[in-house]
Amino acid sequence: MSSHQPNVIVLIGATASGKTELAIEIAEYFKTRIHNIDSRQIYKHMNIGTAKPSINQLKKIKHFLVDIEEPINHMNVKQFQDIAQKSIKKELSKNNIPFLVGGSGLYMNSITKGLFVPDVPPQNNLRNQLTELGQRECWELLKNCDPISTKIINFADQIRTIRALEVFYVTGKPLSAQKIQKPPKWKILELGLDRDNLKERILQRTKNMFLSGIIDETKSLMAKYGSDLPMLETIGYREAKDVLKRNLTIDKAIELTATKTIQFAKRQKTWFRNKNNPIWLNNKNLLKDAIIKIESFLG
Repeated sequence: MSSHQPNVIVLIGATASGKTELAIEIAEYFKTRIHNIDSRQIYKHMNIGTAKPSINQLKKIKHFLVDIEEPINHMNVKQFQDIAQKSIKKELSKNNIPFLVGGSGLYMNSITKGLFVPDVPPQNNLRNQLTELGQRECWELLKNCDPISTKIINFADQIRTIRALEVFYVTGKPLSAQKIQKPPKWKILELGLDRDNLKERILQRTKNMFLSGIIDETKSLMAKYGSDLPMLETIGYREAKDVLKRNLTIDKAIELTATKTIQFAKRQKTWFRNKNNPIWLNNKNLLKDAIIKIESFLG
């Protein structure tokens, strides 16, 4: 790689692996700022259920791409990609080293690998029809027209299922066939965080979410945006909503949320193994290992 290529640092890892805490320590050491690459932390008022950095953490280190959209305005990968690229280019223009942190593999790779994402605007009538059909029927439709996408998208992910169908019906081509790559001209160091005790960490974080007020947060979101807000169908919020509807006890909600999160983390790890090639950090001393690797990268 030629020396004029700007340096970009990336930290990826499954949910609850401790990316936020480690990223802040790294950012403090290298006096850099963080670009949040997370598909849910971009939304305002969704704090506890998305494990968004705390107010104190946000004060410690400037975070970009947090709280940039209302939950009712779903932001697709293409829209996020455009906003993130502009933000990163602005950092580079100031001779700062962008530090990208997140667990959303598709969102991250849309930026670091330059995935081309179809610029298909929302088709509200089509979306309403698909929503009325229900997720099970939509999933079957997607299996028929774009089976590759069903290997990437979770069966319960209604938002991404409908988006994939929307792209297919508008363009006549499967979403999976349209993801070509045009990598940015950056020199990228991609670090990976992979905890041995991830299941225990997920269970503890899930308990903390319910103790910290995810139910009240969900109640507030329902009051502000309505109970049919699609983002409330994502992990944690769906279970909290069921507690409010008295369909679940809090203990059962914690159990279900933890189980779904563990399954989601497995899919994340599979994605990172298949789609990324990070340098995995040594769990015995994450910060020290990260500093050594970054300093070596920066020369």
